[in-house]
Amino acid sequence: MGYQSVIVANPARLSARNNRLCIDNGETAGIPLEDIRCLMLESAQISLTSALLARLAESGITVFVCDGKHLPKAVFQPVSSHSRQLRQLRLQMNQTLPAKKRLWRQIVAAKVANQAKCLDLAETAGGKALRAMVPFIKPGDPQNVEGRAAAFYFKALFGSDFARDDENEVNAALNYGYALFRGVAARTLAVYGFEPCLGLHHASELNNYNLADDLMEPFRPLVDLYVFLNRDTLGGGLTTAVKANLLDLANAEVLAGSERHSAAYAVERLVQSLAACLGGQKEGLVLPALTGLARHEYE
Repeated sequence: MGYQSVIVANPARLSARNNRLCIDNGETAGIPLEDIRCLMLESAQISLTSALLARLAESGITVFVCDGKHLPKAVFQPVSSHSRQLRQLRLQMNQTLPAKKRLWRQIVAAKVANQAKCLDLAETAGGKALRAMVPFIKPGDPQNVEGRAAAFYFKALFGSDFARDDENEVNAALNYGYALFRGVAARTLAVYGFEPCLGLHHASELNNYNLADDLMEPFRPLVDLYVFLNRDTLGGGLTTAVKANLLDLANAEVLAGSERHSAAYAVERLVQSLAACLGGQKEGLVLPALTGLARHEYE
């Protein structure tokens, strides 16, 4: 899997030559396809061919397309890339409701624990209160501990007047970062033969990425921490530099299964463990634990 996140913010013509992505905007730059994890297309004046999209899919590269507000609007990902996709689909469809509820409890517990860690790293009070909620999370989260934790958490992090539905620079940055991790999760699910519309908890008929929305939940506090620590630089809106930093959070180091990995590889380990759970090989998901914003360095 690649490690670079590439943003094309200006008019350009894209092509592939000699196993490299070529970006021509008056001057031509080339990046090895094998090095690229994500490609963000921000300008409406970027031209590329369907042949290039196919080549990017073959290379396992997630391609994001932005709208007029420069927010991710669509994601292109590989399909039918898993050798036993029908088997994986049957395993998903045959899961019992109690089994899905048990998996959802694990995901919510990891998310709330990461929110508590985020408050600690932000040197903001409230981490202890959030950790105290974790033992009360039951299969399926019938008491909506996730929602109650979120209501407490965002006000503890961004202030008592903060609301997630307000239109401001903080929420714009949060939404941008969340969309990126949703795309990484969707791409990884496709690679492993999952049908992303079949979620564990999310179940909207209007959402093609219910399962991606389930799996990205424990990664949200990584975005939250970056936005909190850089909130004073967001007055100018979502600049190219801020977007690049949010995109690069896929390389941030997290703990996954007691090992240190990039967040993107932690998504992959989570998807691998989900496949094992659905197949009956194991009961526990490999979930991420927030450690900070340090970039993971490969040995």
